[in-house]
Amino acid sequence: MCPFWANRRCVAAAADAVDRFAREAEAVTANLLRGQVQTSVEEVKPFPAVDRRRTLAVPSEQREKGEVAIFQELGKALTSSLQLDQVLRTIMEKIDEFLRPDNWSLLLLDETTQELYFELAVGKASQALKDVRIKLGQGIAGWVAQHGETVVVPDTAKDTRFFGKVDEKTKTETQSIVAVPVKFRDTCLGVIELINCIGPEGFDPRDLKLLEALSDFAAIALENARHVKRIHELTIKDDCTSLYNARHMSFILETEIYRSQRYDYEFSIVFIDLDHFKQVNDTHGHLVGSRLLAEIGNALKEHCRLIDFAFRYGGDEFVVLLPQTSKENALNVARRLHKLIRENTWLVPENLNIKLTPSVGVASYPVDSRTKEGLLHLADEAMYLVKNTERDNVAAANMGILPNAAASAETAG
Repeated sequence: MCPFWANRRCVAAAADAVDRFAREAEAVTANLLRGQVQTSVEEVKPFPAVDRRRTLAVPSEQREKGEVAIFQELGKALTSSLQLDQVLRTIMEKIDEFLRPDNWSLLLLDETTQELYFELAVGKASQALKDVRIKLGQGIAGWVAQHGETVVVPDTAKDTRFFGKVDEKTKTETQSIVAVPVKFRDTCLGVIELINCIGPEGFDPRDLKLLEALSDFAAIALENARHVKRIHELTIKDDCTSLYNARHMSFILETEIYRSQRYDYEFSIVFIDLDHFKQVNDTHGHLVGSRLLAEIGNALKEHCRLIDFAFRYGGDEFVVLLPQTSKENALNVARRLHKLIRENTWLVPENLNIKLTPSVGVASYPVDSRTKEGLLHLADEAMYLVKNTERDNVAAANMGILPNAAASAETAG
């Protein structure tokens, strides 16, 4: 079985990570502010002439004050807010305020597909970018994400990396691009891309430093948000099966009762207990028992609708919540899930070939009960009615054990 302390340890580790990111944000802010008092700026070779699309440069002293204010504002936002959207929008607003590109966007990397997608986009063509995906290595943004290096392209017509299909979709003309990676340590999380903001004097090296600094803030915000999300997942999900846990089930059940009362819906819950599961642990050990629970939990999830919820209630017990489902239809679902577990052979890749039967109980709102406690009690009671008599069957609240559940499942399926 999964150790009870596993979730607590993971939550503590994730919480420590969030604190660490807050300290890193403060350090980045402090370093950048210290950098403002330096009078010299690293020399960067000017870029070829292209029509400049931004306001005239502000006086140096006024600019320094503005940049200090930006870093202070972003540092405060990162260390006081867990709202990713709020921090990212603040960053992008400052890009617009200081750099004045025609269009600008924040692209994030989808780790599963290895594609960039537009998380934020501002400009005339922003709506057209909503469904655009860019492969890693494709175009300027894809190249920056793949190599983790800043790229300044004064004339896209002369750069073979330029991906013109985005212009075709947005009906715009990209003449110049500045793209910086959003990196946390050695991992590229995305790209900030500015379109048409390079003038005759090239792209100001100080502007480039500012943009790279803002990308650092964005990276910290993104990584911070990932760990906050992980903490949230650990509080609502079972570590062994990745199904929702009993605590979250209580919340979802209360929500479903409220929704069903308001819109006059029915819903049902199905309790599932694995018969003689202790024998699996005694024969094969607790690690095998945990893997078996995970495999069965995944199978239950795959056989649910998108609107259904699957929970690990505790031990070898599972609960499936079926929104907008009458008792009659819930009984058909219960029979199918009963058949799924009893007729499958489990842990086949490990050559264990385990066979199991379940005891299943069903209760429905509002016909059986209108309260959370009442529904849970009745579904649990129906399940134990099966477990304490013949096992390997389905029972329903106020109906008793159903005749020949396995045969009925074949008819219903």
